[in-house]
Amino acid sequence: MGAELSKQVERRKDIDTQKKILCDLEEKNGCNFPGCDYHVQDRKNWMSELIPEKLHVNKIVWPGTHDSATNEIGIPFISRPFAQCQSLSIYQQLAIGVRVLDIRVQEDRRICHGILLCYNVDVVINDIKKFLSETHSEIIILEIRTEFGHDDPLDFDKYLEDELGEFLIHQDDNVFNKTIVELLPKRIICVWKPRKSPQPRQGSPLWSSNYLKDNWIDTDLPEKKFKSNMKYLSEQPPVTSRKFFYRVENTVTPQADNPVLWVKPVTDRIHPYARLFIMECISQGYGDRLQIFSTDFIDEGFVDACIGLTNARIEGTL
Repeated sequence: MGAELSKQVERRKDIDTQKKILCDLEEKNGCNFPGCDYHVQDRKNWMSELIPEKLHVNKIVWPGTHDSATNEIGIPFISRPFAQCQSLSIYQQLAIGVRVLDIRVQEDRRICHGILLCYNVDVVINDIKKFLSETHSEIIILEIRTEFGHDDPLDFDKYLEDELGEFLIHQDDNVFNKTIVELLPKRIICVWKPRKSPQPRQGSPLWSSNYLKDNWIDTDLPEKKFKSNMKYLSEQPPVTSRKFFYRVENTVTPQADNPVLWVKPVTDRIHPYARLFIMECISQGYGDRLQIFSTDFIDEGFVDACIGLTNARIEGTL
């Protein structure tokens, strides 16, 4: 018992030290980057406001959410805090400006996070359709994957094509160089990541897993994740020469050997430093590589940072 207690005390010190490193870096260098003070008038239609004729797919800094459909997962106040990564519904996320969704499903088409369950994926699809019906020029990247440890839902690719067919932008390398206007009236880049079923083929209405990449490091240490995100981003080609989407996730995750297992207090260790990460990317010469930027418990400030940097790219100030 004494050894375990000592281990946890040292772990707490490590976390506090890492938080202080990020805090000190923010105080020293600030968070001012091109577009940092830009505020779009209507987040629900922010792509429309940035002029779709000028907005190329590979110039967008896409605000995204991690484990997007977990707002009603598990049992409230009991199991939910262990798996909930978002408090807003899919529709609410899209309405505040989120444009990349990370959806996890299991065999019966229910949303899941590990062993905990949420609603059927139909809820996600209906929220997306509602949002698309209320907007005209907003493009969504919809990533749907089979959760680790589960089997693929039966005929799920056909389900996605039947439900979203009229909106689907077909898998095509040329999409990255196109403007939003050139993609319309299609509205969704749907990346389907099955565990065992065949991957979507080139030209398919669905996109294969090779088109959305990331380098996930499973840690609850904020500075460790911050540095890992920067390292892997630095190894990517610039967005203008890339034929895939690359995601950086401003998240840390609970660990089994630490007594703090609720998602919210753990992710709060790194959540405030999203703008610092953008600023550091630019100062270290990697500003032209940031593309999808995701977080737990998305808020308007995170969305505004992504939109502001996107606008700076369009205006040529980055």
